[in-house]
Amino acid sequence: MFDGHGCSHVAMKCRDRFHEIVKEEIEACGGGKTVDWKLTMERSFERMDMGSSRIYDAVGSTAVVAIVTPENIVVANCGDSRAVLCRDGVAQPLSDDHKPDRPDGTAPIEEAGGRVIYWDGPRVLGVLAMSRAIGDNYLKPFVIPEPEVTITERTSEDECLILGSDGLWDVVTNETACGVARMCLRAQKPARHQCHRLMMRLFVAVAKPRVPTRRVGMLPFC
Repeated sequence: MFDGHGCSHVAMKCRDRFHEIVKEEIEACGGGKTVDWKLTMERSFERMDMGSSRIYDAVGSTAVVAIVTPENIVVANCGDSRAVLCRDGVAQPLSDDHKPDRPDGTAPIEEAGGRVIYWDGPRVLGVLAMSRAIGDNYLKPFVIPEPEVTITERTSEDECLILGSDGLWDVVTNETACGVARMCLRAQKPARHQCHRLMMRLFVAVAKPRVPTRRVGMLPFC
């Protein structure tokens, strides 16, 4: 899930290239169960950021990336998009939003010589409403591309994984999002292939006009 700011250039570049970089890094680790997921994701985000920053100086994107293996759900997050797991009816966030007013977000910014200025909410130098992102070369070193990585063991109670931008999470709670997703998944099997489209419509109805449908995704596990 890539949510661009400034314009869509970096988000589109991430869409086209990020999965290829992750694949290359997995292969470099030997693949299979030998993958160091934290290192793989950190390297992938660093490479994506380097490729974007060279081309676009004042444009950036959030990135919340999920890889689902037979055993685990790996989530890497950079920015204020979010991954939420629906497990047996309970909403379980697998990432933390990188808002500039988080204590572990403010300190590095100030140590690097920057400031968090409250201008329609906390913003790095009064400009960007997140402390981590891909791109945004003009805000370095205050805004960094390093992701936080979580690895969650899968269970038979996992129902779906929702990835969304701040346009969703600013107005819809984790619990409401999971409730909507579960309602769609309970549809009869002939209509199950349409559950993603139905979920998009319901989210837009609940959060309108804040949620562009292209910034919400759901991966069902059943």
